Amino acid sequence: MDSIISESPLHPKWRKVAYGGMQPEFDDNHTDESFLEDMVMNANVVKRDMLKVMQDSVSISQYLCIVALVGLVWAHTLQSTLDENSLLLLDASLFGSGFLVLLLTKEMRSLNLLFYYILNISFFTTGLYMLAPIYHTLTRSISSDSIWAVTVSLVVLHLFLHDYSGSTIKAPVALKNPSLTSCVSLNASVVASVFIASRLPSRLHVFAIMLFSLQVFLFAPFVTYCIKKFSFHLHLLFSFGLMVVTLALVYTLHHLLFMLLFGLLLFISIICPYWLIRIQEYKFEINGPWDEAKLCFNVTD
Repeated sequence: MDSIISESPLHPKWRKVAYGGMQPEFDDNHTDESFLEDMVMNANVVKRDMLKVMQDSVSISQYLCIVALVGLVWAHTLQSTLDENSLLLLDASLFGSGFLVLLLTKEMRSLNLLFYYILNISFFTTGLYMLAPIYHTLTRSISSDSIWAVTVSLVVLHLFLHDYSGSTIKAPVALKNPSLTSCVSLNASVVASVFIASRLPSRLHVFAIMLFSLQVFLFAPFVTYCIKKFSFHLHLLFSFGLMVVTLALVYTLHHLLFMLLFGLLLFISIICPYWLIRIQEYKFEINGPWDEAKLCFNVTD
């Protein structure tokens, strides 16, 4: 009897329609008991595991150590601990180890690709050598204090905007469809390298330190990406070994910097994942009939 009355012309049944004008018997904001039947809570919330988040954070700690090693080389070069011959030997070692990683991880699939990389690196190195005299005198009129302050700011900006996921890293010579933040991060590292190189005593020093810096900032992300793609366990082993070496070298340079870097690595690898897991408990997402409709097209033969 109730159903007959509710569906009678005097008592029409409320339906979910696009516009309230199609149902003049009801207000535009009218809802009945069936409105919340399709409500779903936390449908798209991803349950995260503490160990998995810690493993994902290793990439951030790894690159932080790489940048710290670059800073160590810069510091020893400015202190004249590393001469130009040692820097050139270091550059050659990095080139050789980088190509070895590409060969072992099977990223160097053909000889044509190898020749392509060698040709581009040759042009890159030649152009850098020709521009070394310009870099050597570029900031001669700027005070050293301003150079150090701007360099530190650019390195921090580079770390903040760097693509740690590796989503835009597809080739060592160029990025495929790079995002704006990736471009800004790379440019910041290049400018910081130029500022450091402009404070060195000779043009060969400038060429060697620029070559080293650009090798790291341009090619190191691709090499670490290849290692991670080839074997995640090898990626973890390489990252932990890199952390130990970096902390040991920083300790020999300055104890306060060692404590700062060690605390930062702990913060990134343990505290930040713990915070992320705890914050997930407070995530509250509601989906229901008020959401925007998603169109689904079924393609049939």
